[in-house]
Amino acid sequence: MGDHLKITVMLGGPSAEREVSLQSGAAALKALRSLGHTVDELDPRDDSWTLPARTDVVFLALHGTYGEDGTVQRRLEWLGVPYTGCDSEASRIAFDKVLTKKLCLSAGVATARFEVFNSPEAEWPADWQPPVVLKPVRQGSSVGLQFVERLQDWSAALAQAFLYDSEVLMEERILGRETTAGILGGEALPVVEVRPKQGGYDYKNKYTSGRTEYLCPAPLDPATTRRVQRAALGAFHAVGGRDYGRVDVMVRPEGEPVVLEVNTLPGMTETSLLPKAAAAAGINFAELCQRMIDLAMRRRARLAKR
Repeated sequence: MGDHLKITVMLGGPSAEREVSLQSGAAALKALRSLGHTVDELDPRDDSWTLPARTDVVFLALHGTYGEDGTVQRRLEWLGVPYTGCDSEASRIAFDKVLTKKLCLSAGVATARFEVFNSPEAEWPADWQPPVVLKPVRQGSSVGLQFVERLQDWSAALAQAFLYDSEVLMEERILGRETTAGILGGEALPVVEVRPKQGGYDYKNKYTSGRTEYLCPAPLDPATTRRVQRAALGAFHAVGGRDYGRVDVMVRPEGEPVVLEVNTLPGMTETSLLPKAAAAAGINFAELCQRMIDLAMRRRARLAKR
């Protein structure tokens, strides 16, 4: 489309991922300005925000609660302003890891065995063996993620995960290769393999430069690559995703992909995985941001025709 637009980048926000969101937003601001757009920034600390006048489109660089769970999307829909990424309902669903897993299973997309807990005093379930992973049900970006290797670590890890939500998901820890597949405009991008140098891919390893190695395109055989991309697209469609997103997929040693979760507003920092995948497909960062804007503007054009 390439038109000169008045864009508002929403960044920061009130979530546990505020710092990463500020970095995503700063990168998007710079890229969109380099393309000749007029760009304002808006940091919605609470619900009292108002959009700058004559905003054509909102670029969402928010992560975590409020920005990624459908709340801000509902408000923008009510205002009638187009915005980047998934709609409010898909955002709400994908932010809930349990809802996502149930929809994946209904759609025939493999996901890790799981159980849900509502109390930090819950007992270890009798029919499980470690290692397992604990995740707050509604948080993004590895916030509150706990690895339980031994039964004696259970209580402390569970209590820690419950600091971030009133429900905690327990998943089998899949020992295999950790990958992620970006999706842009309905197509899967080259797969990224994530290799933390020490431990698991937790918040610290994710956002500290040099702690994790990223291989893109992932060194998987072509058939496994296609399976990972198919699983990612299946999960994205299962939650009702649109425009772009990123799906985290473990690959078991025998090559079976297992979907972990769907990210509807993936990070847009220099270490982020969606920009890495786009770059491997020949799409530079500024072009990626422009495509995200174009997808949102096409929706506005379609509405105007009705």
